[in-house]
Amino acid sequence: MPELTSRRGLLFGTAAIGAGALLVGCTSNESDDEPAANDQPAADDKPGKEVTIGFAGPQADHGWLNAINDNAKSRAKKYSDVTLEITEGSNDTAAQIGQIETLINKKVDVLVVLPADGKALTQVGLKAMRAGIPVINLDRIFNTPQAYRCWIGGDNYGMGLNAGHYIGEKLKDKSDAKVIELAGLDNLELTKQRTQGFDDALKNYPNIKKVARQAAEFTVESGQAKMAQLLQAQSKFDALWNHDDDQGVGALRAIEQAGRDDFLMVGGAGALSAFQSIKQDDGVLKATVLYPPTMAASAIDLARALGQGKGVGGMAEFEIPASITLYSAVVDKANVDQYMPTGFK
Repeated sequence: MPELTSRRGLLFGTAAIGAGALLVGCTSNESDDEPAANDQPAADDKPGKEVTIGFAGPQADHGWLNAINDNAKSRAKKYSDVTLEITEGSNDTAAQIGQIETLINKKVDVLVVLPADGKALTQVGLKAMRAGIPVINLDRIFNTPQAYRCWIGGDNYGMGLNAGHYIGEKLKDKSDAKVIELAGLDNLELTKQRTQGFDDALKNYPNIKKVARQAAEFTVESGQAKMAQLLQAQSKFDALWNHDDDQGVGALRAIEQAGRDDFLMVGGAGALSAFQSIKQDDGVLKATVLYPPTMAASAIDLARALGQGKGVGGMAEFEIPASITLYSAVVDKANVDQYMPTGFK
């Protein structure tokens, strides 16, 4: 795995928010005699122009989604020049559209939106942009780039890819190795992407064969039920890739009930319970691949920069980027202490 610092830079790292801000750079030059592009000082946390940020997310019915809301709120509190107008959150498309329209009518400076359904909320994103309110589209993407100024989100394909490579490296010297997969909801594109990344990684290891796959529902109960089925059907395998740490709680219960400890498990997302289990190192869970909810904190950073007309520290451009894909780092016993503060409940 690459050095943590190379993957957790000012912009593209997964969990850097817990340790420090995504820095923003002033658009003015330090000297009139120097070229503008390469001489932008990075701004610190000193107060600047007042910015009102509207935040609309889905209902926090999952540990990761709750962490999204918490990250946005705590990040906004860090800045004395930021006022956060946050909605209650809803998985009902019409309700979320109504909430966003209320924020538009309030004339917030910038909108941060994690849509319950990106396709269904594209039109309200367009409405905000046409009203002169730039939109930071968080994670679930709108249908057109015209509906947002900047998209920031995780890498579902990268999750599967990095999980596959981690398992592959652990089993590369074992002949006829067998792996299984506990996926998420199969009707979601993100689940398909995670599976595709995993399958593509395993192509690099001809000694490894995926022998079974079950789709769960990102819940503890479904994880336990589907894992019990996998264990009953597969008497012998070497590794398990589980898409989600919440459903992984249930999977671990099924594994414990079955008395199995003859394989290694890799989870997904970055729950605190997974980090704690990895640190204890007394069970099958050896690693988890991040899908960091800290992206919501970064979205607040980006919204503040956008509202203040600033760019991003460490980059030559005067503006924030059009899109940012976060890296799905693998967290195991070697680096779990570093990531522990970012774990969500």
